[in-house]
Formats: sequence, structure tokens, C-alpha cells
Amino acid sequence: MRIVALAVMVVESLLLAGCAASPAGRMLATANDRAETPAHRPRPAADSRGGAAQGSLGVASYYHAAGLTAAHRTLPFGTRVRVTNVANGRSVVVRVNDRGPFIRGRSIDLSHGAAQAVGMTEAGVAEVRMEVIK
Repeated sequence: MRIVALAVMVVESLLLAGCAASPAGRMLATANDRAETPAHRPRPAADSRGGAAQGSLGVASYYHAAGLTAAHRTLPFGTRVRVTNVANGRSVVVRVNDRGPFIRGRSIDLSHGAAQAVGMTEAGVAEVRMEVIK
């Protein structure tokens, strides 16, 4: 009986560990991971601290969420950021409400609605300019 109980606990632990490792609620819509190639790496930010205070260039991806929102690693929640797609000049103002992206070479994750507004849903990733709106 103890062996069965131990086996059940091990299986439950493995299942829970697998769930914790996945980015719940985040499905990146990228056909290929172009952000990892040298040609698609973001240029250095204009702000020496790495923020978007003075405007910076980076690579954006998008995730499935409602509204005009974004995920950024360091900007405070509630910060409004103008994101401009460098390729087509389209821009959108988003509000930071999440942390991420956690993929090397990416600077910001946009919600699906914001990604549509800047015209990047086909490619999944795009080079963007980010400016904090005060």
C-alpha cells in the first residue's frame, strides 16, 4: 500500500512540475524564431539603462490576450508605451500589465489586438520602436 501511495505522489509531482514550467496563458504566435538570427537582433537601445524612456528599438512578439496591452520585463505596471512597427510605420499605445517576454532577443510582447494594430500578426515578430508616454 505504501508503494502505491508513493507512486501516486511521484506522478502528481511530475504533473504539477510540468504545468509550472509552461508559460500558462501565453501562446506565442511565431511561425519561425527569426528574432534569434543575427539579422533580426534588436539594435542597442537609445537609453543607456536599457529602458524605453528615450525611445528604443527592439523585437516584439505577440500573445493571445484582449485589449491593447503588453508585457515588458522592467517597466512598471500601468506604464503606457507607444510601439511603432519599424517596417510599416504603424503604431499603437499599449499599457504594460504583465512581465515578459522571456525569449532571448525580444523586448516586448504585445496583445493580439495591439499586434493587429501595428500589422505584425502575419510574421509573429517585428522590429519595433518603443517610447514611454508620460
